[in-house]
Amino acid sequence: MEFNIVSPKSRSELLEAIRKEKNFRFGAGYTDLLMELKKKPHDNLTVINLSQIKDVQLSGIKKSAKGLRLGAMFTAHKMVMNEEIRNSYTALHESAFNLASTQIRQVATVGGNLCTASPSGDIACALVALDATCELLSTSGKSRNIHITDFFTGVRKTALKKNEVLYGISVPSKNKDTKNIFSNFIKVGTRRSMECSVVSLAYHIQVNKSGEIVKAGVAIGASAPTVRFAESACKFLIGKKYKSISEKEKEEFAKKVLSYASPITDIRATAWYRKEVLFNISKSIFY
Repeated sequence: MEFNIVSPKSRSELLEAIRKEKNFRFGAGYTDLLMELKKKPHDNLTVINLSQIKDVQLSGIKKSAKGLRLGAMFTAHKMVMNEEIRNSYTALHESAFNLASTQIRQVATVGGNLCTASPSGDIACALVALDATCELLSTSGKSRNIHITDFFTGVRKTALKKNEVLYGISVPSKNKDTKNIFSNFIKVGTRRSMECSVVSLAYHIQVNKSGEIVKAGVAIGASAPTVRFAESACKFLIGKKYKSISEKEKEEFAKKVLSYASPITDIRATAWYRKEVLFNISKSIFY
């Protein structure tokens, strides 16, 4: 496996490398890229190494009244260790915590998890539930924002153009009427660690002082060609009291979540099993 490596040190050098190179891939933590290139080598490939760039907007985190912004090079380890993420965006914290191993989390990045565009992407699933927005930077120096559900266009396909790089991800702050947040990431696999999800579900539900749900985000992973946002299931919850959801309502909610699933049968699980598991974990978020 041979390829040329270019290591820009700044944002301007990064944009110049994108303009100059014809056949390239981005390298961040390399946890997915190296395995991919080993399986399917590319001729005359240049890897644009992002790990040497000194740019706080690309690698840092910033909190504002609008919410939280993560640079695309922000690592899973930093997500796990960040107090704001742990307390206010628990689904994101748990998705990072459940990602691979301690060693891999040290280098795996949020941008890498999104740009791999795997249907079983753990961090991707949490960010879809959190209603995130992706910031794409072009070689012109201008950026455009795209909702995360539009960022994924198919299995391992994204909306990134040839002259663009994923630069940051923004997560909105809580609703002004929110008093409590119920947020988590549920991952089901065939073993305890170093496992891709057989099925995953992320939820971020905001409740007002009366106990009523004012905003809901639910996403499913490893259940369709892309991570899916269960929009009708979320709308179904608005106005209901989170701690008083009836068994009938739990069943109806789970059916709505399941309507977004179109799983396949593969070496890890059958389509039937994935649907059964997804239905059951959807009901479990209210227990």
